[in-house]
Order: sequence, then C-alpha cells, then structure tokens
Amino acid sequence: MKKILVGLFAMAAFTFSANAQVAREHKAGMAQHHHQKGMMTKKLNLSADQKAQMKANRMEMKDRLQALDKNESMTVKEYKAQKAAILKEQKDKFQSLLTPEQKSELANMKAEAKTNMGNRRTAMLSQMKTKLNLTDDQMAKLKASRETRMAQAKTIKENEKLTASEKMDQMKALREDSKAAYKSILTPEQLQQMEEMKKDHKGKRR
Repeated sequence: MKKILVGLFAMAAFTFSANAQVAREHKAGMAQHHHQKGMMTKKLNLSADQKAQMKANRMEMKDRLQALDKNESMTVKEYKAQKAAILKEQKDKFQSLLTPEQKSELANMKAEAKTNMGNRRTAMLSQMKTKLNLTDDQMAKLKASRETRMAQAKTIKENEKLTASEKMDQMKALREDSKAAYKSILTPEQLQQMEEMKKDHKGKRR
C-alpha cells in the first residue's frame, strides 16, 4: 500500500511539473505576442478615436470571454468554437478600424518581422553548425526539417476550421515532432551540447 501511495504521489508531482512547464511556456509566448502587438499598434500611429475604440473592443471581448468561462452548460467543443468566434470577431474589428494606409503598413511590418525571423533562424543554424561541428548532410537535413515544420505551422495558423485551442494543441505536437527530428539527425554528444547552449542562452537572458 505504501509503495502504491508513493507511486501516486510521484505521478501527481510529475503531472503538476509538466503542466506548470506548459503554462510557463504559454505565458511567455503570450507575453511576447502582446509585446509585439503593442509595438505594431504603436508604429501604426493610431488616432485617439482608434485607440479608444480598440480599448472598448478589448473590454467587450474580455467580458464575453469571462462570461463564456462561467458557462458550465456547454460542451468543450461548443466552448472552443465560441471562443474562437469571439477572438476572430475581435481581429476583424481591429482590421475595420484601420485606414488603407495603416493596413498597408501593418502588412509591411508583418512581412519584415517574418523576414527577420527567417534571418535569425538561419543565423542560429549557422551558429549550431560551428559549435556542434555539424556535417553538411546534417545541415541539409535540419534545414529541410525546418522548412517542412514552417509550412505545417503556416497551414495550422491559416486553417479557419480549427479553434484557437486546437491550433495550440497542433502547434505543441509540431514542436514535439521538431524535437524528434533533432534526435534523429544529431548524435547524442551533439544533442547534449545543444542542451548546454540552450541553458547558456537562458542564463544570459535572465
């Protein structure tokens, strides 16, 4: 009986730890998303009326989401569908507030951000090749794997049939596939070196 209880406590501790890690990653991702969105809206030079309407729309969305969270009569599928609809409506309202010039500027900023992200990823791969002493064959496989994941991520993001929660689940599965791809391409020694690089990077960010 004692062994069973110890096993249950260990399992509960592991589950809590895993859930906490997912929550931290989600929180960090959301914080970065809001920061980037704030920078974008600042560069758009919004008028006072636009800012006021955006604030009102956000408050309305917040109230609707809170009411949705309190509704215990609907199924999980209905909840996800309604939440996705509210978020899409908020996005559409934001777009409707912008002038043609602001929409064009927003599109340019998104394209620039995409290019910068691609450059950072290329630089990261180049740094990995040097520090991990990767072969040309390994580099080619890593680049091909990255391009495949990027295409899959784009498909997930643009799939309007998926709810926000379903997209998040699929993106999480895609990250797991990415980890598996690294394990199949890199040697155990290179994987260990990569983990050490990640720890050093996190330490510098703190």
